[in-house]
Amino acid sequence: MLGEIPENLSILEQRIDADIQSEYYRYARTMNVDFDPAEALRTMDSLFRQDLPVEGKKKLLVQLASIDSIEAFRALEKFVKRAENGLSEWAALAYQENRLLLESSLLDKNQILISTGLGGKGLNIRYFTVLLTRTGRSFSCFEKKLLSAEVLFSLKRCKGELERVQFDKELCMIISLIPLKIPIQRLFDHLIEECNHYDEFLNPDCMITNVRILSARQIRNAIHQNRIKKPG
Repeated sequence: MLGEIPENLSILEQRIDADIQSEYYRYARTMNVDFDPAEALRTMDSLFRQDLPVEGKKKLLVQLASIDSIEAFRALEKFVKRAENGLSEWAALAYQENRLLLESSLLDKNQILISTGLGGKGLNIRYFTVLLTRTGRSFSCFEKKLLSAEVLFSLKRCKGELERVQFDKELCMIISLIPLKIPIQRLFDHLIEECNHYDEFLNPDCMITNVRILSARQIRNAIHQNRIKKPG
């Protein structure tokens, strides 16, 4: 999609719930644009006070995130290491936003951030993938070994990274880091085809998401409600 990956692109590494990200950016868009940056900088130490309500800290975090200032950056950098009371993810988003703002200013070039629910590493995006047996029966020992080996081989070939493979009866759940430039659907379509050369045991359709990790129960509920469709 992007062709050559630009140098000014980065991926948010931390796993942050997609709903929290939506809340943060929605709040940032609707925040009063006429706020006084000087006042926000003057009161930024209140982030570390126990008596400031969570909502007040959220507002101040969003304000500091939008200030092109080393002082704001240092305050966010300090706070993100000790944030609690459900503010750790909110603080991480504010810190990342301010860091990119400073880099854009210092380098005189806008920085691009890709933010997903599962985060990433370097220029790799983290994906949660579910593969299924064709008939709905449980994976055999041979199929588990074959599929695990094929997943590892496919990821190494594209310079990705395998974090976890877990089997639960008819489900194979994979957490992996895959380079941004790799066509994700094509990668897993090819993996399924290779496995099915040995025996037609894999369903040709799979579930791929970078939003959140699902439990086996959630996956089965989704399958029950809707047939799994290929992404795109």
